[in-house]
Amino acid sequence: MTTQPDTAHRTDGTALPIGTPRHHMVIFIVLFAALLVAPFVLYPVFLMKVLCFALFASALNLLLGFGGLLSFGHAAFFGSASYVAAHAAKVWGLNPELAILLGTGAAAVLGLGIGALAIRRQGIYFAMVTLAFAQMVFFFALQAPFTGGEDGIQAVPRGRLFGIIDLSSDFTLYFVVLAIVFGGLLLIYRIIYSPFGQVLKAIRDNEPRSISLGYKVNRYKLAMFVMSATLAGLAGATKALVFQLASLTDVYWTMSGEVVLMTLIGGMGTIFGPFVGAAVIVTMQNYFAGFGAWVTVLQGLIFVISVLLFREGIVGVLARWTKAR
Repeated sequence: MTTQPDTAHRTDGTALPIGTPRHHMVIFIVLFAALLVAPFVLYPVFLMKVLCFALFASALNLLLGFGGLLSFGHAAFFGSASYVAAHAAKVWGLNPELAILLGTGAAAVLGLGIGALAIRRQGIYFAMVTLAFAQMVFFFALQAPFTGGEDGIQAVPRGRLFGIIDLSSDFTLYFVVLAIVFGGLLLIYRIIYSPFGQVLKAIRDNEPRSISLGYKVNRYKLAMFVMSATLAGLAGATKALVFQLASLTDVYWTMSGEVVLMTLIGGMGTIFGPFVGAAVIVTMQNYFAGFGAWVTVLQGLIFVISVLLFREGIVGVLARWTKAR
């Protein structure tokens, strides 16, 4: 199956990756250069939060945008990795790279277990199964002794990367987070434009035909689910070290809804849409915090407008306008 030029959106309104791989590489380079300069202008902790949620949204987009599977339980992987990484760094005294790897591995194992059961269902049933498992993980985090209950795991030490680089400085940690997140984004990009990724798109668009061509659909779905869970775990583990905290918020169902919102607003099925969506939502949460609970109302309003006026998301709309011109 060969890669064909992508269009702005499919008949169901969801966006597809726009442009060619060469254009994407140019955007990656420009974005990376801009983010290298960003901490000299903006608050590094804010930028790190955007980066972590951009990776989280991109992980969900791999499952939703390119696999056609809507998960309402991705907070289970994000939050569980956050708890494991925080516990490993604080209680076991592991270096940050080992804590992040351990948290990411825990998310991968959890994704394998949940995915093996969830992929047996489709549509809304798949979404409800993932939500049910995520709630089980939430109540486990609430009751388990090592998670700290409602207090969470606080004062997580950032430690020294490879025993050399002191990460106590926000400025230093920012560039480590940037490297981790961009590595994750490039991996997602490679998956999407690999033969494996083309099969995922074929399954998304026409599963019966993919089965008739001889593909083991459930194996591909499970592999995609585990990859998405692993990358979500990488985002969660990194976030735990950034904020030196793992809390119930990370694993609560609203976190799953929030990352779905980021993906849809930015552009489901696009390369850079989740990044834009994460930047929009995190910016609203930070700079509109003075409005209190009204921030949630504003997010809901933006979501409704996005669904009604540009279903392909911000990046999809911009790409369509660019092609039209």
